[in-house]
Amino acid sequence: MAPRKASDAAKPLDLTLLTEGMKLRASSDGIFYTAEVVAVSASKKRAKAPVKVHFLGYSAEYDEWVGADRLRSKVLRQDGVSSKVDGRQDGRKAAKSKEKKLERTPTEFDPYLQNRVNAQTLTQYIIESTKGDKQLAMLMNAIQHASKVVSNSIEKAGPAGLYGLAGNANATGDDVKKLDIIADDIWVECLSRSGVCGLLVSEEQEEAVVVEDEALRGPFCVAFDPLDGSSNIDCNVSVGSIFSVYRRQSPADKACTQADILRPGTEIIVAGYCMYGAATELVITYGKGVFRFALDTSIGEFLYVEHMKIPQDGGKKIYSCNEGNLHSWDQPIKDFVKDCKSSGYAARYVGSMVSDVHRTLLYGGVFVYPADKKSKKGKLRVLYEGYPMAMITEQAGGMASTGMFLGKIGRILEVVPEHIHDRCPIIMGGERDVSKVLKLYA
Repeated sequence: MAPRKASDAAKPLDLTLLTEGMKLRASSDGIFYTAEVVAVSASKKRAKAPVKVHFLGYSAEYDEWVGADRLRSKVLRQDGVSSKVDGRQDGRKAAKSKEKKLERTPTEFDPYLQNRVNAQTLTQYIIESTKGDKQLAMLMNAIQHASKVVSNSIEKAGPAGLYGLAGNANATGDDVKKLDIIADDIWVECLSRSGVCGLLVSEEQEEAVVVEDEALRGPFCVAFDPLDGSSNIDCNVSVGSIFSVYRRQSPADKACTQADILRPGTEIIVAGYCMYGAATELVITYGKGVFRFALDTSIGEFLYVEHMKIPQDGGKKIYSCNEGNLHSWDQPIKDFVKDCKSSGYAARYVGSMVSDVHRTLLYGGVFVYPADKKSKKGKLRVLYEGYPMAMITEQAGGMASTGMFLGKIGRILEVVPEHIHDRCPIIMGGERDVSKVLKLYA
């Protein structure tokens, strides 16, 4: 090949033509993305990478200093010659044209596509977080499978004619919907067939389900509400599943007993909930932080969203309670609600515990479901509503209290249940607001 003439060399690019905020294309790992100019440096130390760019759709931590060879912009074209620094001449236009056709044009959807490929899946998280405990990994995969199947059943409930009452009441006296029965069947089947559960407690069943088959019996006891907030299901309001997991204490060669699960919430090893709404989200804690995953239905996987923390300053001023029962509450709760109304708080109440607590975790505020004159212990069940939500709330940096209950103020997780469907009052949310309620009992 003949040596290149001096006149053939690529002219140096005038990067001063680039201005802050200008849109262009910048490459990362060989792929060009839409970006904007953050800064252009004239420093000699930045001679090889003088332009700082921000990749649109990504956070600032992905900003990068790049050289001209990684930039594409009409502003950088001189005398009809491309800004590529490889010194290609007009005689090779055909090759460049072919290369341009093969080059994928970046779009604003690139961050979305990249997240679907690069995000950690729930399955990967389970494998890492269970630290070699194969039985716990099996249990968590059974729970995510049950959540996916329930989500799919809810999505198809309308066309399949599954709205409406089933015509009977559950173990706690609530009217049962058709989807309650379906969700309960799904959870019981998924967990009992996982081979790692010894005892199951469901809101929909009066007695605990004991796994008698030694080949299918395992070390875990799981309490769950298969479809919390199902009274809202017919009007397409968000509902959810809630669960808590204990490790059995009785001998492994015998069937579990209720004593294996009638223990304080401080002994729970895993808690979580799955919310079925505009998106299906699964929230999990092993007692070391709270982690949020969203279901991508097109690939059938829960993908990592974030490490959840209640805002440190208490977040938005929101109180959530069923004020229709106000007349039956004790005076401190009445005073708190009255204070909220006069101090700029907003009232938000869905009527589905999963939805109300999920919002409280993300936005801040407080969720209150106290005891009243009719329900001396409150209405929410300890094992599969109070405990798991309290554990999640505390792990997210909040507080979860019973208020004045059985003569004292205490943590929900320290309540000792008397039977599998026992109840307790609920006051949970950010420390700012829960503390306000508790001070009124002083």
